[in-house]
Amino acid sequence: MSGIEPINKDKNFTKPRLNSAFKALMSVHWWMAACYLMLFVTGPLMAQLSREVSFRSSLYDFHKSIGVLTMALLTWRILVLLRVWWRKYTKRIPKLTSEWWKTFGLHTSLYIFMWGVPVSGFFFSNSYQSNNIKFFGLILPDLFPQNSARVDLGRSVHFWLSYTFLVFILLHSLTYWKVIRANWRRLTNFVNKKFVK
Repeated sequence: MSGIEPINKDKNFTKPRLNSAFKALMSVHWWMAACYLMLFVTGPLMAQLSREVSFRSSLYDFHKSIGVLTMALLTWRILVLLRVWWRKYTKRIPKLTSEWWKTFGLHTSLYIFMWGVPVSGFFFSNSYQSNNIKFFGLILPDLFPQNSARVDLGRSVHFWLSYTFLVFILLHSLTYWKVIRANWRRLTNFVNKKFVK
């Protein structure tokens, strides 16, 4: 669903041409991966901090801001994905093999979680207090009404969706381990050439 194709070692296999839409899709993919890494690091950390810690509130605001950013990036990503699909599937219909359905199912699940986790965070924050979500200082309108009776439900839904999403991210990473390793090599080579003498 993301447009990544498994690496094929067949000599007759021609590498697909990377068009600008696909490059844009991969760019937003890695930006979102960085955002989710920050969310998964800050989330458990801030939940463990006592209320007396001075930077606890700032960490919550940062976490929520990154969550809002992921929603904006997700919107952009879906628009780019539709463009990639249009170019790809107007030329040829996909072969609906079991491998295609497996890839489609995994990526569809990831997109559902990319939407569901931030929305559950909005639900949790808005249930706790109105005007409780800021995007780097800018207060955003509430999506849900304040309701103290739903705070525990919001906390549980956000917790379980987040960690189920993490399991799907790990499955995705295992599926595309060769791609991750190749990109890691490119990144380390770039850093070594640019910054290490």
